[in-house]
Amino acid sequence: MSEKQKKATAYWRENVKYLIILLAIWFLVSYGAGILFKDSLDNFKVGGFKLGFWFAQQGSIYVFVVLIFVYVRLMNKLDKKYGFNE
Repeated sequence: MSEKQKKATAYWRENVKYLIILLAIWFLVSYGAGILFKDSLDNFKVGGFKLGFWFAQQGSIYVFVVLIFVYVRLMNKLDKKYGFNE
């Protein structure tokens, strides 16, 4: 296996690791906070709405947008690390 192919394989593994972690966070926020932990989160309020309802309606979308920016930053660092940046 060539050095370039080894770098590409390592790059892809790290990329998939980041994807799994970020998607797990999004799943926990959207499904966990919006559905599973809704009753316990409803004891708190955000902007006059119960926190469980807020996560189900808006919170998971905000977290998803933040995760997109985190992913972009991680990928920029990964590109520089493996020399794939342009």
